[in-house]
Amino acid sequence: MTGFSPGLPAGLSSGLSPGLDPVALEILRNALTATAAEMDVTVWRTSRSTVVRELLDYSTAVFDREGFNVAQAARIPQHLNSMGAGLLAVVRDFLPLDRWEEGDVVITNDPYCGGQHIPDILAFRPVFLEGARIGIVGTLCHHLDMGGMAAGSYSAAATEVFQEGLRIPPLKLVRRGVMNEDILAMMRQNVRRPDMLWGDLQAQLASLAVGEANLRRLAARTGVERFITACRQMLDGSEKAMRAMIRRIPDGRYEFEDFLDDDGVGDQPIRIHAAVTVEGDTVEIDLSGCGRQAAGPVNATLASAQSAISYAMMAIADAEIPANAGCYRPIRVIAPEGLIVNAMHPAPVANRIAVTHRLATTVLGALHQAVPGRVPAAYYGVSYVCSFQTIGEDNARGVLVEIEVGGSGAHADTDGLNAYTYGMHNCSNIPVEMIESELPITVVGYGLVPGSGGAGRQRGGLGLFREWRVDSAAAVFTANFERFRFRPYGLEDGAPGAAGRLFLIRDGESRPLPSKVNNLPLRRGDIIRMETSGGGGYGDPAARDPAARARDAALGYAGA
Repeated sequence: MTGFSPGLPAGLSSGLSPGLDPVALEILRNALTATAAEMDVTVWRTSRSTVVRELLDYSTAVFDREGFNVAQAARIPQHLNSMGAGLLAVVRDFLPLDRWEEGDVVITNDPYCGGQHIPDILAFRPVFLEGARIGIVGTLCHHLDMGGMAAGSYSAAATEVFQEGLRIPPLKLVRRGVMNEDILAMMRQNVRRPDMLWGDLQAQLASLAVGEANLRRLAARTGVERFITACRQMLDGSEKAMRAMIRRIPDGRYEFEDFLDDDGVGDQPIRIHAAVTVEGDTVEIDLSGCGRQAAGPVNATLASAQSAISYAMMAIADAEIPANAGCYRPIRVIAPEGLIVNAMHPAPVANRIAVTHRLATTVLGALHQAVPGRVPAAYYGVSYVCSFQTIGEDNARGVLVEIEVGGSGAHADTDGLNAYTYGMHNCSNIPVEMIESELPITVVGYGLVPGSGGAGRQRGGLGLFREWRVDSAAAVFTANFERFRFRPYGLEDGAPGAAGRLFLIRDGESRPLPSKVNNLPLRRGDIIRMETSGGGGYGDPAARDPAARARDAALGYAGA
C-alpha cells in the first residue's frame, strides 16, 4: 500500500559534485524538455496508425541515470505520471540497470511488470557517454491492437488479464544495437494489424535515437558529472516547489466520493473514495475506502492510480512547478492491495482509465473543500474508447479504435469548454476523412449535444455525438464507456453534466445499448451513435447572466 518512491532525499546532490548555478540549471532543464518535445514530434511524424498519428495517444520523457523522470513533453498526463513508476518497477524487479548496455532498447506492456495496459508499449533506451550511463529516454505508444478477445485489445468482457492480449515482460527488443527478430516475429504473429504494430514501434525506436543523441550532446557540453548532478538538482527543485505549494493549502482532512457505473460484467456501481490529509508540506491520500477490484476490466494498478493523483496535485498548483519525479516526494498514497485502485494479478485492466479519470475528479472534489474557487466542476471523466473490426466479403479485416471526449467542468468564473480533451486526457480526434479513406466506415454525424452541460452560474461544457455507419459486409463493435449512470458533478449548487448514451440504429430503428459492449455483431448499414457526457456546472443556475443564457440559446447550446 505504499505511495510514490521518494528517490534521493533533497540536498543529496550537493555532496556528489559541483552542480550548476540557477541560470545554467534552468537552461539545461528547458533543453531537456525540448529533447522530450523533439522525441514527441519524431513519433508523430513517423508513426503509422491513426491511434498514434491522429489521436496522438503517446508520450515521451527523459529520465536521469537512476530512472527518475526529469523532463517530459506536453502529452498524455495518464502516461507521463506513470512512465517513471513503470521504469522504476522494471529496473527494481526485472532488469537492474547494471544489465543495461549501450545500444539496448527495453520494452514491456505488461500491467503487472511496470506497464499501464496491454495496448501501451513502453520502450526505454539507456544513454551513455564516456563509459558512464548519464540518463534514459523513454516513449509510450498506444498501439492499434495487441491481440486478445476484442479488436483493439480493449475487451469489455475480459475477466483475466490473459484475455486482453499479448503480454510482453520487460525484455531487450534491441541488444547492443541489434534487433531481436525472433521477439519481433512473435509480436507480429499475435496482433490483428502487424503492419501498424511494426510501423508504430519503428516510430518509438526513432524517437529514442533522437533523445539519445540530444542527451549526449547536452552532457558533452555540461560535463558528465555536472550533468548527473544537475538532474538531481532539478528533482530537488521541484520537490521544494511542491512542498511550498502544499504549505499554502490549509491543513485538514478532506473527503469526497464518486462511483463507476459498473465493471461491464456485473451491474453494481463501484465506489471511488479519497481522504486527503494536508499537514504542513506533505499530503497523504488514503484510498482505503475504494471498492474491491472488479471482475471486469475497469481495474487499475497502483502506478495508474498514482498517476491520477499526480495529475490532481499538479492541476491545483497556484504557481509553476516543473513536472518531474521530485514533485511526488511529498505525497503519500495509501491503497491496500486488492482494491480497484491497486488491483492484483490476474485482474483485467484494459479500461483502467475509467478508474483514473474518476479518481482524479474525486481527489479534486476533496481538494475543492480546501481551496474553493481553484477547482472546477467535474469534466466528462471517461475516455470514450470503442473499436470496430470490419469484415469484408473477401474476409479482409480492418481495425478502427476511437477515443472521444466530452465537456469540461465550469470554473468559478468561466463556462466549461465544449467537446474538449481534459484532465487525464490530451488526445486529438481522428479526422473523418482519414477514417473513411482507410476503412469501410462512414461518419454520418458529428457535433455537439445541446443541453448536455450542467446548468450553473457558469455552464458546464457540452458533450459530443458521433455516428459511424458500417459499409463492410459485417463488423464487430466493442465499447468501454462510463458516466451513463453517475453524471459529472457540479460545484457550489451547479448541476451535473448530462449522462452519456449509446445507440444501435438498424433499419431506421434506434435501440439503446449499455455503456460497455463486447463484440457486438453488426451488418452493412448499421449505425452506432455515441453521445458523451457534458461537464458539471458551477454556482447557482439562477445567478447566470441573462446575456449568457441568450447566447446559449442563439448557438443551440441549450436543451429543448
